[in-house]
Amino acid sequence: MTRGDAHRTIDAVWKLESARIIGGLTRMVHDVGLAEELAQDALVSALEQWPRSGVPDNPGAWLMAIAKRRAVDHIRRAQRLEHKQEQLAREQEHLPEQEHLPEHPEHPEHPEQDDVLRLMFISCHPVLPTGSRVALTLRLIGGLTAAEIARAFLDTETATARLIADAKRRLAEARVPFELPEGDRLAERVSSVLEVVYLIFNEGYSATSGDDLLRPGLTLEALRLGRLLAALAPDEPEVHGLVALMEIQESRSAARTGPHGEPVQLHEQNRGRWDQLLIRRGFTAMLRARDLGGPPGPYVLQAAIAITHAQARTAEDTDWKQIAALYGALARLLPTPVVRLNRAVATGMADGPGAGLAQLDALNADPALRDYHLLPAARGDLLARLGRSAEARLEFDRAASLTRNAAERAFLLRRADAVADAEAASPADAAATASGPTLAEAADRFLAQGGQDGLDAATTRAYGQTLRRLRLALGDRLPLARLSADDVTRVFTTAWGGTAPATWNRHRSAVRSFGGWAGLDDLASGLARRTDSRPRPEPLGPAALDALWSRTDLPVREQTFWRLLHESGAPVKAVLALNAEDLDLDDRRARSGAGWITWRSGTARLLPQLLAGRTRGPLFLTDRRPGPARTPAASDLDPETGRSRLSYERAEYVFKQATGSCTLRQLRSRNRSRT
Repeated sequence: MTRGDAHRTIDAVWKLESARIIGGLTRMVHDVGLAEELAQDALVSALEQWPRSGVPDNPGAWLMAIAKRRAVDHIRRAQRLEHKQEQLAREQEHLPEQEHLPEHPEHPEHPEQDDVLRLMFISCHPVLPTGSRVALTLRLIGGLTAAEIARAFLDTETATARLIADAKRRLAEARVPFELPEGDRLAERVSSVLEVVYLIFNEGYSATSGDDLLRPGLTLEALRLGRLLAALAPDEPEVHGLVALMEIQESRSAARTGPHGEPVQLHEQNRGRWDQLLIRRGFTAMLRARDLGGPPGPYVLQAAIAITHAQARTAEDTDWKQIAALYGALARLLPTPVVRLNRAVATGMADGPGAGLAQLDALNADPALRDYHLLPAARGDLLARLGRSAEARLEFDRAASLTRNAAERAFLLRRADAVADAEAASPADAAATASGPTLAEAADRFLAQGGQDGLDAATTRAYGQTLRRLRLALGDRLPLARLSADDVTRVFTTAWGGTAPATWNRHRSAVRSFGGWAGLDDLASGLARRTDSRPRPEPLGPAALDALWSRTDLPVREQTFWRLLHESGAPVKAVLALNAEDLDLDDRRARSGAGWITWRSGTARLLPQLLAGRTRGPLFLTDRRPGPARTPAASDLDPETGRSRLSYERAEYVFKQATGSCTLRQLRSRNRSRT
């Protein structure tokens, strides 16, 4: 056997056996992180020995035996659990040599399947954030490497490895037991596992970002995990419901994209390309869920919707009344905004686009759907069916600006262009859009003001945040003449309704300035200015400042930034907006708008260290270069390092981490100000 053949075999065996091996080791050592390390040691042994000696008859048993020996060695070295050590040592003496491993080295009474199920419950434990659960499940149960998980989710291998390591650390710190929950806790924990498996499936079924609509590797992995879970927990109807849902949805994968990877809508799909084997498997899983009895749960109801689609020979045969009724039942059980959106779409198909649009319009102000591209996409579809082409085009355009998936964005833009002809054929619509700039064009011109009478850099960034939100919520192509105070009020209520008064007032001021510049009626007429009733935090006292200045573990950026804030008394954003070319080091001052920011000896001593010879670009920089999806303005980039300007949010977070709960505003000295 060549080394390449051996490595491919080892990779396949690892994906099949890793969950069982790690689960068995976790039962021994009670630490999932340590268990994975021991399993990896066994994998390394296989990589070293199998190319020379050949693959054993039972490679999974071989790996398990080696891993258990590593576990016993670890327990001995650590001198822990003396009674358990003696027991494990006695068991180990009866294990055969590696060359003659039996087919089933474990005693038949050992609950290997329970070990894998316990491992699932640990990797999906509620103590972990959702992203960590997904990554850890793919790592421990799926057997994927950090690099494979990173590629699947378009992330870096380093970030993924850190996420997995943090998840294992959290589990250890929380002392999560390696056990099967009982009673009411079992249903709760099964629900957490199902959520993770379905998240993995959905990311593969409809990728949130990247160039391709589908990521088949993730959907297949989720199906494998779902089938495994169904075998491990055969008495849980929701498990079978999820498997049924995934099987039927996956059955459409070959028909969901066109020749160039473009999305194909459900009613336009060639149903002859649907995989009948997967549909039958989905029907079988659904029958198992129903046979177990009890009221249907969320996954069983969603599977019933998928089955209703699968039973229709053509799109016209689809029983939309039944689907709308099922979504109604699902909304009563799980009244999330996305479920309500899907119910509105089904209602639009069953009872006409007007009925569906009425339900969708009730969701416009829901903050959870603020940046959800499928809401404007659904509105665009219903508006187009009602003949309201101009509005439909704006909605498709807005949906395209919200999605991060390139294939989906291209599809939505094509739909926007498709209704453009109908829009041009309507005299009223043509008149409404023929004259004047769009919202995007006007916003860009407004923010491009410069010079002595224009906007300074800090104000441009602040106003840009407000106008970006308006553009995302209302669409770049919205004619400026159609922008109303009611539109602005709706956007503000959704985006900033629960924010602090200072944030609300800042965005209100921005939109008023924009409306005045554009010659529109007062866009903030429906937005009352808010007053902050909270007491202002007291500036840090001498003792706290002395403790802060005496710290030697702080980076020079933080030391300089905090000193400058304290000594100048200038606003935080004004200090963050400073550039290297603004500084007058000899006179200890910097140009800021129409005035100056001044400082004293503490800042003067630190500034040369911070600059390190830089003469241009932002004074305070981030720790790393921005990713391709977050390219800042050229004025916020350092031309030498490529790093971007430090943001207020990041600066505030770092200060709170260093001081506990203090804010940057508490650093400002009351007897200093800009001159």
